[in-house]
Amino acid sequence: MVVLHYTAMASADAACRTLCNPDNEVSAHYLIDEDGTVRSMVAEDQRAWHAGAGAWGDVVDVNSRSIGIEIANDGFSPFAMPQIDALIVLLHGITQRWSIKPERIIGHSDMAPGRKIDPGVRFDWRRLWCEGLGVWPIESGASDVSFAEMAARFGYRCDDPDLLLSVFRMRFRPWAAGPLDATDIALITDLATRFPVDAGPATA
Repeated sequence: MVVLHYTAMASADAACRTLCNPDNEVSAHYLIDEDGTVRSMVAEDQRAWHAGAGAWGDVVDVNSRSIGIEIANDGFSPFAMPQIDALIVLLHGITQRWSIKPERIIGHSDMAPGRKIDPGVRFDWRRLWCEGLGVWPIESGASDVSFAEMAARFGYRCDDPDLLLSVFRMRFRPWAAGPLDATDIALITDLATRFPVDAGPATA
């Protein structure tokens, strides 16, 4: 898998110092600067401490099964276009080298609901999808299904219905508000139908 993060720090240099300090017990495979410069921090075949506690589908040790990419961003500002352009190039290389499917590019918030919110509502997941990276839902006609069941089939592991809806919307409907609605159900049903985590063994 690939897990995307934002640094939540003032600059890429500050984030680099944090990631390179062993006392912090945090690391990532790549760091993308504000100007799009890509810093290689940990070899792709080595374990980096970027994911922490959490799960996606049947993967419970995400650190051992993923490549982590930190994007320099304070968590509130739009992501710079050079950063996203660089991320797209980087992701194409990683997914080709490791045969990673688009649906296995996820956010930190996806695998750690309630604990992490990055890469946040300002991250353009749809742009990645347009580049053949990541996934985007298409509204279906589904109605009489369980949102929680469909979310689990897609990969989410969260027992709190309100938190689950919040995490889902953060990525796929950041403009939405209010209680669970038919659109939420239709979108998660489409994702679960096209990209179920139980479709076969995951290699990365």
